[in-house]
Amino acid sequence: MAPEPSVPSLHAVQDRFVRRPKVQAPRSRADEASQMPMKCLESVIEAKCIRVVLIDDQQLFRTGIKSLIGNDNGIRVVGEAGDPTEALAAVKHEQPDVILLDHELHGEQGLDFLPGLLAAAENAKILILTETRDPELHRKAVRLGAKGLVSKDSSFAALAKAIERIHAGEVWLDRSMTAAVLDDLTRRKEAQKLDPEEAKIAELTVREREVITSVGEGLKNKQIGERLFISDVTVHHHLTSIYSKLDVSDRLELVIYAYRHGLVPIPR
Repeated sequence: MAPEPSVPSLHAVQDRFVRRPKVQAPRSRADEASQMPMKCLESVIEAKCIRVVLIDDQQLFRTGIKSLIGNDNGIRVVGEAGDPTEALAAVKHEQPDVILLDHELHGEQGLDFLPGLLAAAENAKILILTETRDPELHRKAVRLGAKGLVSKDSSFAALAKAIERIHAGEVWLDRSMTAAVLDDLTRRKEAQKLDPEEAKIAELTVREREVITSVGEGLKNKQIGERLFISDVTVHHHLTSIYSKLDVSDRLELVIYAYRHGLVPIPR
């Protein structure tokens, strides 16, 4: 369905705010409440407003999205973040209904932090914001627990509709990707029946395999971060995701698992 001509695309919002940023004085809680649409204000009181945390590494893009969502009577941005550390803190504190997650954060795949976000807010639904139509990205997002993906070329109307749909328990996918995603999930279920451990290992990302290799070599988090050019916190997030995927409890169990399944060569 073609977007309404009067509704800007998410990219248009990004261009608008990046090119012509506006400096606004901080608003008090009273100011925010007075400018909140009446329907949404009533919904907040009745706990019916869809509460959203927005995670994107571009501040001005977040400002643009918040500005548009602020005009929607049923959706409210209750938190925002520009990196994984801020994101986990915001999600844990706000316990939102929906998390809007950019697929890339400061060069790192946002999808790698998806399991950690779900662990921090078990009832939240995650919607991925993406600039790519890569089929593997779509399949990976669904495998990791995302309930939908929205292109940044989409209109705000499409974004709002996607938020409402996944909040209602539905899945929001590009129609052209639906068949591919379902086929991939079916094949993985069959593979899991044949070899559960291979299915677990198949869920690991390239970066997670690099972390496992480094752990197998006896490196600490700081050393792993220096080798991979990522922060200690990011290393910790990767390990949390690895433990969950491989069903291990700690570093020692991970090393034993890695040796047993050939993820890391056994020292001679």
